[in-house]
Amino acid sequence: METTSLTLFVLITGASITVYLLSRQRGMHIARTGKLGFRAIYYAWYAALWCALPASVVWLSWHAMAPAFIELSLFADVPAAESDFERSLIRRKLYAMIQGQVPVTPELAPLVESYRNLEVSSNAAMSVVVIALVIGGSVWGFSHIQALFNARRSVEKLIKRLLFLASTIAVITTIGIVLSILFESIKFFQQVAFSEFMFGLNWSPQIAIREGQMGASGSFGSLPLLTGTLLISAVAMLVAIPIGLMSAIYLSEYASKRVRTIVKPTMELLAGIPTVVYGFFAILILAPLVRNTGAAIGVTASSESALVAGIAMGIMVIPFISSLSDDIICSVPQALREGSYSLGATRSETITKVVLPAAMPGIASGVLLAISRAIGETMIVVMAAGMAANLTINPLEAVTTVTVQIVGVLTGDQTFDSPKTLSAFALGLQLFVITLLLNVIALMLVRRYQERYE
Repeated sequence: METTSLTLFVLITGASITVYLLSRQRGMHIARTGKLGFRAIYYAWYAALWCALPASVVWLSWHAMAPAFIELSLFADVPAAESDFERSLIRRKLYAMIQGQVPVTPELAPLVESYRNLEVSSNAAMSVVVIALVIGGSVWGFSHIQALFNARRSVEKLIKRLLFLASTIAVITTIGIVLSILFESIKFFQQVAFSEFMFGLNWSPQIAIREGQMGASGSFGSLPLLTGTLLISAVAMLVAIPIGLMSAIYLSEYASKRVRTIVKPTMELLAGIPTVVYGFFAILILAPLVRNTGAAIGVTASSESALVAGIAMGIMVIPFISSLSDDIICSVPQALREGSYSLGATRSETITKVVLPAAMPGIASGVLLAISRAIGETMIVVMAAGMAANLTINPLEAVTTVTVQIVGVLTGDQTFDSPKTLSAFALGLQLFVITLLLNVIALMLVRRYQERYE
């Protein structure tokens, strides 16, 4: 299917470019006679869009849905008495055989042959439909290269509909993600009490998968995970917000152009460093430093702690705050600064009383982005804070976060009807609600300052 899809993609692209060039040439030829109502380029775009869009929609839809329909037809003959886990094993073996990773076994040979036959038939049907749409769209576009046709308005309508479709896809995707998490979370809460999940003090999901135990006998209290997430994020923000904001103020208000040209790109390189590198930095540099400093002042500090993970995470998110805040501060109108100076204010007073309040909506957005990035981080927490679900507010002890446990419970072969696996969706829903609340708070803050300074 990959080869056929690539061939069709090349066909659609090449045909669209060819139709565009031919339509433009034809339109320019007609325009010389003075009988074309609009510029030739609008007719060329109209023909090219009609050549590309219908075929592309069918090609993408077919490519996305064909495997599901093939699988549905293929597994219709598998006995319904088999469990979901057994069907999943058969599916994995089948795909491994189709891809040539393992030899074909006699019992699955008919399924492999059926899959290949269905795939060939699907590719052939898709090719016929796509080629027919390319030809039909080209003919339709060519037929409208005439003086009485309003090509400009038609092209603008098509582009507007494409933009609307893009926004609709984004909304539908968001709704689909939320509903998928919500439905699986409901299944989890049917087996585990909501109050136990939200206010339980112990997180031990592995207890629930022992032989003969029910989900409710496991320990699914998410409070230790939520506390660890907020603790590490708070430490990260205590590091990132002051450094990032002060760096932005210096670069935008005090630094020379030469210093700004050197310092800002260097600082933004921190955003491109892989998180695993920050994890190694936390283990090799920060953890011994925190442990030795604690021993020097008589405080016991664990090698894996929220403080170590928070500092490493804070360094990682500094560019998010610094870069966005710098851009927002630079966009504050110079007239505000000059008005402040004319009233006798110093530079520092102008920054604190005029520039920063005017830039607060953008700064709040940068801080929100940094918080969201910190809450969703996994690798640094695994390497620097561990996976122990401890309920503590001591930053010197080992903790874990919601995202780490989501990865943990979904690692390996799991059945999606067990409370252990379903707990990952409940944790995801909890994290989604927290992020949504942060967005609402940030939006309220932005609107408050926008009303004051617009």
